[in-house]
This record gives sequence, structure tokens and C-alpha cells, in this order.
Amino acid sequence: MSIETLVETAVKTKRDPRYDILFEPVQIGPVRAKNRFYQVPHCNGAGYKYPNTVAAMRGMKAEGGWGVVNTEFCSIHPVGDPSPTGHARLWTDADIAPNALMVEAVHKNGALAGCETVITGVYSHNRDSREISLSPSPYPSPLGDFPSVARALDRNDIKNIRRWHKEGVLRAKKAGFDIVYLYLCHGISILHDFLSPRINHRTDEYGGSLENRLRLTREILEETRDAVGDKCAIAIRLSLDDVLGDEGLSREEGREAMHMLAEAPDLWDLTAGAVDSITSRFEKENWLEPWLSFVKSVSSKPVVAVGRFTSPDTMASMVKRGLIDFVGAARPSIADPFLPKKIEEGRLDDIRECIGCNICLASQMMVTPSRCTQNPTFMEEWRRDWHPEKVTIGHSSSSILVVGGGPAGLEAAHILGKRGFQVSLAEAGKELGGHLLPVTRLPGLSEWLRVRDYRLGQLQKLTNVEIFLDSQLDAEQILTFGFDHVVLATGSHWRRDGIGRRHVLPIPTNENAVVLAPEQIMTGCEVRDRVIIFDDDHYYMGGILAEVLAKRGHAVTIVTPTPLVSSWTSVTFDQTLIQTKLIELGVEIRTNMDLATIEGDHVTLSCVFTGRKTPIAAGSVVLVTARESNDALYNALMGPNENVPPELKSLAKIGDCLSPGLLAQSIYSAHRYGREFDVATPPLAKLERLLLDQ
Repeated sequence: MSIETLVETAVKTKRDPRYDILFEPVQIGPVRAKNRFYQVPHCNGAGYKYPNTVAAMRGMKAEGGWGVVNTEFCSIHPVGDPSPTGHARLWTDADIAPNALMVEAVHKNGALAGCETVITGVYSHNRDSREISLSPSPYPSPLGDFPSVARALDRNDIKNIRRWHKEGVLRAKKAGFDIVYLYLCHGISILHDFLSPRINHRTDEYGGSLENRLRLTREILEETRDAVGDKCAIAIRLSLDDVLGDEGLSREEGREAMHMLAEAPDLWDLTAGAVDSITSRFEKENWLEPWLSFVKSVSSKPVVAVGRFTSPDTMASMVKRGLIDFVGAARPSIADPFLPKKIEEGRLDDIRECIGCNICLASQMMVTPSRCTQNPTFMEEWRRDWHPEKVTIGHSSSSILVVGGGPAGLEAAHILGKRGFQVSLAEAGKELGGHLLPVTRLPGLSEWLRVRDYRLGQLQKLTNVEIFLDSQLDAEQILTFGFDHVVLATGSHWRRDGIGRRHVLPIPTNENAVVLAPEQIMTGCEVRDRVIIFDDDHYYMGGILAEVLAKRGHAVTIVTPTPLVSSWTSVTFDQTLIQTKLIELGVEIRTNMDLATIEGDHVTLSCVFTGRKTPIAAGSVVLVTARESNDALYNALMGPNENVPPELKSLAKIGDCLSPGLLAQSIYSAHRYGREFDVATPPLAKLERLLLDQ
């Protein structure tokens, strides 16, 4: 028996045979994927600006067992310039080498590399190139922050589009990619613009009927085939339904479009909706299945589809039922690049499941390298040399006390324990999880508890970590325990004085007013109608508390200084869903309004533009403004001189105790502390590393 056979047999003995089908190789035209795990194209906020960062991130996924690893959308001509957002780019031959870095990293670990070649249409920002956006018909930019109108392509423009696309795929071929894409979804590509009846109002052979609207796609597909020959497979990424009602591509037309192009590509990458990355609050795993029942009866070519798959049972079921050939993933591959290997090795309880918070997308929308709540090493693989599964073993015998069993405390204890230190974790409550416990009981947020569950599961495997519940500690107790190092992860609390973005001083409040903090609503305190929620936080909390109280039967008014409810969730792609839900529940919405005063039976609102005052009745007021660190224990330990007490070698704050922020920030803070504890690395060298990848 060969060594290869022995290794394969050994792996199979670990893997549950129910999942064997996921590890079958699949042919994609002229290339062959080693398994059915397919990282679909997804943005990362780094793109052409940070090629080493991108290459290391994609290469890590290949190391983790993904059979196919794709770029994000890759702009192939300046007329489709999506800057300032980070994206891949193949404008000229000079862009080939940076993309080849990714291909090399992916090939090194036995995976196929795909390039989502695209010329953007009405979506184009063109802020760098200053080109005029192109469209099948004149159409205003959907980007509200950049007023412009895309001009209609004439016949010469269409010839140029075809030529530019061919030149782009030839560059992708030279870079070594195994798969090249035609992109017909998400409202981004010029090909999707032609397909969309919402945008394409042409009356020539490129408009009108579905066949005509697909004409340019057919032409480019044929020319792409000529360009790549038998070197690269060709994928079509198609939206089966724009989910835009009568104006957009309907489900019927999406099905017909696939039928008309059935055998033309080597692979179908299918989705639905203008946005297919909805938060877990509004969409659960495998949400796309209702669109997929017909696809294998239409085409014999392999099909990949997404659905924020985290369960191997769901993955295997989808393949066995003939709905898909590849398990597509973007966010789950970010949360755990080693998801395939963990399934293969029978380590299902080691999987870091995506929580669907969309912080990864938010980073992209904010034009920064992306990040992940569950996986703090994402996009730090090259910059900080962090590996999602490996840490350096510590060289000291230090004992460490971590105070606080919330997300940050759990993460710090996990990484410190994994590095071999003796760790004690003390939690004041009777259950681990910190602020996640009440938060995950809010509507739609149950999956966020995966942050706690994954880390608790890992801690339970470490014999050098002890966990103590119901352990409220004071400074005197901590100093008598004899630990070498103390880490405080004691979290934060919501302010009840109104100080936040809008108010640097407390909001004037009558002593008879009922003023509540979000924690009180989450724990079910008694509330008097009419409820006024003042949201100066702008993330999910204000909107979700309005939903909770409205469902309890209260008359609710939500007040915000911004133009939209929960306005920051625009970058997590669920703001529209949040505001729609509140309107449907009968919540009164007052935007562009400040909370000026809180009286005994009413509040006074103030227009953020004119200052005009408006009194409205109020029985209870809920302030969602800012959070304040629970750092009293830290201050007590440090004392008035702000020096580490002599009984300790070090004292540190992490997570919200250091600075209240996003859950992802809290996890990152704790992870970084765990990584860098007792490691002598010059800060300047770290800074240089961050700045090198330009």
C-alpha cells in the first residue's frame, strides 16, 4: 500500500462517512477541484492596495482545505473603477504580478484559484480614473454619495467592452488563474446592467427581450473561451432573482436566463437578490435553497451556491439532494478558513461558526481592510503573521488571572492557555458570556452566542486553564492570590445620563422622569407608556429595543439625530430591514431630532438643523447613547499613583474594559493581548510591517 493511500485511509478513519461526498473531486471544464469546498468571490477591503495581505489571506484558506479560492470582484478596466473601495485589479500588465502572488499562495496548498473579472457599469465610482460610467441606457448612479449619470453605450463602446474584457481575462490567464468569471449579479457588473430590465431600456438587438439582453454576455463568453482555451475554466455568476419586484429580473426570467445559457459556462455560481449577505438577524443558514430546486435539471455543469453554510450536515444534504455540486461560502470561510480540514479530521466542535454579524462587510464599506468577529486573525495573516490555528508557545511559567468571563475574557484565556500559560478565569456571575447573554436573547441575535460557545469549547480542552464561576473579586482578594499577571475583562455598561456623540454633558433631566438603560429593557423591567428611545449609538441596539418594546404592546417612538434608524447598520446591509420592521410594528420614527430635555411626563426634541423645539409625551425614556468601561477594579488595583502594585508583574485591561466598542474590537483586543503577552517584539518593527504592503 502506498504512503498516499495510507494517509488517505488515515484521514477517512477520522472523518464521518456522512461527509465523504464533500471531499470528492469535481471537474470544472479543463481543471479539477480537489473537493467541494468553494470560497466564492468576496471583498476584503484590501484589494490591489495590499497585495501581500490579500495573498496571505487567500492562501490561508487553501491551507485550510478549500478546494477553490477566488478573488473579490476584479476590475479589468479604468472605466469600471470602483475606488475608493478595496478591490482586485487587472487594468494593465503591471497588475499581473500582484495577482500572481495570490495565485501562488493558493496553488501552494493544492487549491484552484479563480478571478472574478468584471467591468462595472452604473455602479462605478470612477473617482480615481475620472472616466464616465457606462450603462446600456442613461441611468443615474445608485451611489447616493456621488451624484452622476452613466451614459449609454453606443456600438463602438460595446466593441470596446468586449475587447477590454478579453484583455482582462488574458491578464488573468497570465497571472495563473484556473477559473475566470463572467459576473451577472449584485447590480455591479455591466453584464448585469444589460440583463436587468430596470436598467436596460434599449430598443436595438441588445435590449428588449431576454435573449437580446443576454447578447453581450454570449459574445463575451465566446471571446473568453477563445482567449483562455483549455487553460482556464469559465464561470458565470448569475442572480436568479434580483428581488426588486416588477422592475428587476424576476425569478422566472432568472430561470430562463440560466436555461438559455445552460451548457455555455463550465460552472454556475448562483445567488439571488442585490445583496446575498444578509445578517443572521434576518436570514438563517441555507436561505437560498428555494431558488435552487430547478437548476440541476437545466444544466449538467457543476453548480455552486451560498447560504452561510456552517453545518456539515446541511452541506452534505445539499449535495446529496442534487441541489449543488460545490458548497459556496464567503463569510463562513472568513470565520474559519480551516472549516474543510476540521470536517475532514472529524473536529466539528473546533469549527468557528460564522455569526452573520457582517462586520466583514462593514469594513469593506468603510474602505478599510476587513475584519471578523469570530476570527481576529482575518486580514492579519501577513501584516502580523497571525495564523488562525497556531500560536507561539510561551517561554515563561507565569500564572495569569483573567477577571471577567465575557467575550474578551474568554478569548484572552483561550489564547493564553493555548500558548501554555497557567490561567485562571474568574467570572462574577453564574454563567459565562458577559453581555452576550442578554443580547443573544434579543430577536434574531441567538447565533451571536457562538462567540461564547466556541471559546468555551476550546477552553474545556485545556488542562492548564481553570474556570471559576460566581467569583466576584475585589482588589484586596486579587493581590492576595499571588498571580504574576492580572488581566481585567470586566466589560462596560450603558450610560444613563445621555452623554454620547450628540451630548458632551448630561441631558437635563427632571428627577421624576423614568430613565432606563438598555440593560434594564433586556432583563424585562417594567416600562411605562409612552416609551421614547433616544438612539445616539446608531448600531443595532436602539432599533432592536424599539422592536422588543413594540412587540410587548408598548407605544414606542424612536428618536435619532441621524436621517435613518440604526444608521450605522447601512454598512452591515440590514438598515433597510430594520427600519421596515419598525414601520410595520407601528413604531413612530423621529429622525434628525435631538433629545434636548427629559421632563417628568414628556421630553423636548430639538431639530438638529434649526434647533426648533417640539415637546412630546413620555412615560419612560430609554437612552441608547454611549457605554462606559467597568474599570473601577482596575483603578482600585492601580491606586492613586497609577503604578502597577508590587505584588504584580503586570496589570492590563482588555475588551470593553479598555474601550467599549464593537464585539469584533473586543475579541481582537483580547486576542492581541494573548498573542503578544510575554513576547519581545519592537513596536517599530510591527509598525513597519503594517506599512510595507503598499
